[in-house]
Order: sequence, then C-alpha cells, then structure tokens
Amino acid sequence: MSRKIGLAGIVILLACSNCFGQEWARKLFKTTEHDFGAVAQGAKAEYKFVFENIYLEDLHVANVYTSCSCTGVRVENPSLKTYERGAIVAQFNTDSFLGRRGATITVVIDRPFPAEVQLHVRGFIRGDVSVTPGSVELGSIDQGREVNWDLSVKHVGDDSWRIVGVKSSNPHISAQVVEKGRYHGQVAYEVKVHLDEDAPAGYLNDRLLLLTNDQQGKEIPVLVEGRILPGVTVSPSLLFIGVVQPGQTTTKQLVVTGKTPFRVLNVSCGDESFQFDTSSAAEPKKLHLIPVTFRAGQRPGKVADTIRIETDRSETKHEVSAYAVVAGEM
Repeated sequence: MSRKIGLAGIVILLACSNCFGQEWARKLFKTTEHDFGAVAQGAKAEYKFVFENIYLEDLHVANVYTSCSCTGVRVENPSLKTYERGAIVAQFNTDSFLGRRGATITVVIDRPFPAEVQLHVRGFIRGDVSVTPGSVELGSIDQGREVNWDLSVKHVGDDSWRIVGVKSSNPHISAQVVEKGRYHGQVAYEVKVHLDEDAPAGYLNDRLLLLTNDQQGKEIPVLVEGRILPGVTVSPSLLFIGVVQPGQTTTKQLVVTGKTPFRVLNVSCGDESFQFDTSSAAEPKKLHLIPVTFRAGQRPGKVADTIRIETDRSETKHEVSAYAVVAGEM
C-alpha cells in the first residue's frame, strides 16, 4: 500500500532547490490551467481549481491574488486537514471586459510550510453576444419538483445570426429556444430552461451550450447552478475521523435530518473498523445523531470506506465517505 508524504518528506523537499521545494504544493492540484473558451458578455464564467490536502499535516491557504482584474478569485475551505478538499474559484469579469483575456492566479500557502502555486486562466469575452441573466441560478429546490427559468440572448452586428440548437451536459436539464425579434442587425432570443422532476438530489454545476451558425464562435456556454434537496440529508458528506494511534478508538457523529419525522432503519459499512450506534434511531424524529466509532488496527496508513444509511423515507441509501489515518512510520 502506497503512503502519502508526511512531515519528514516535506522537510526533505524544502531542503532541495526552491523550484523543487514548491513541487509538494503543486501536487495538491489536479490541474493548474483552464480555458473558458468564448463566452458571452454578461455571462457567468466560473471555474474551480480543486485542491486536496494529501499530507498528514494541516494545510492553510493564507492568500490568493490575480494578475489581472479581468478575473476575480476567492478561496473555498482555506484550512484543510488530511484528505479534505478546498477550491480556488476563478471568475471571468464578463460585465467589465471584452476580447481575449488571461490571468495568473497566485496561491500563497503558509502551513505546513511556505509555498506558492500559480494557476492560469484564459478565454475570449464576446462583445456581440450578451446573456441576461448571466447564468441559470436555480437555488435550493426540493427533489421531485420541476423548475423553469428564462434567459434573454441578444446578438448585434449581423441579422443572419441564429441559435440553431441547444446541447445540455445534464440529461435532466433541457432548453427551448424562441426567436423574439430580428431588426437592423440585432437578433433577440428567449431561452426557456427546464429542470425535470426526476433530477437526483445533489449540487448542480452544469452548463448549456447554445449552438449557433456563427463560424467564429459556434457555441455559447451558459452555467446552470443549484442544489436539489432530498427529503433526508446527512452531514458531513465526508467524514474524517482523524489521525489515530494503532489500537486507539475514537468517535465522531453523523447528523441525519429530515423535513418530517423519520426512522433510521440501518447503518452499514464494509470495513469492520467502523461501528455504529443506532439505538436511538428507531423512533421517528426530524433529527438523528448517529455515533461512528473507529477502532484503529496495527497497520499504519489510510483506512477508507463508504457508510450507507437507510431510512423509511426513501428506497435510496444515503452514502458518506469515511476515512481515518492510522499513525506509524511513513
């Protein structure tokens, strides 16, 4: 079983050249570049550079800044324990800039050791096409509910310009295009976006592609964002037990909530290192606290599995990724 680099490994890296000493930090990111492509004026263009703390030491992002005001930037979850994830969110400022743009984003890390990582974004903001509003913001939706949303798309400079189709990255999201006017080089469309009732619970971070007859820019991306809420929710969705000494026992809690009283029928996991106390979950309640006890074995390394929770409100089992790190020589 492979082992992640611990404190001693980072010390060795830092003892090397400055360039090589930053490599441990770059390994946190799966990708360091993103191309937004051609986006409409006013459209929301956002990308998340996801990073994961693959080390045993706590990680902290102290600052993040960008080389160009054409790109805004923020940090999600700047403080991470082992195997937790965060994101550097880059957003093109399509309301204020036009043309080809790019930016270098510098991520400043101060723990466990100082380091910097540079991320890169680029794209082309079109001045002849606008989208209002800039994205489909569905918000929080109860599962099983249909939702409709209207967008306005305008093109200036060529009255032969057309939207000829729509492509969706999500099978539960569709759109209908209705031409509203064509006059003196200006073309207006209404795009009717539909989320069907069969969409599964979870976060929506998808996009529609408006297909055009424009040879210079055949596709116009439109973000679709929201969250579909199930009748029962479990938190946290990722349960980190911690770094545990061999033979040690430690306990964390899962919080299971519903809009109406419900019962927890069963909690299971394939790894016997994880045990559960469901003695108080038989009575219908809107909130159940499920203790999760982990008993570390003698072998050091990461122990991970999926916890499945069954309730009387749905045939679907709720899943939580759970993991712990058994301390020892790395």
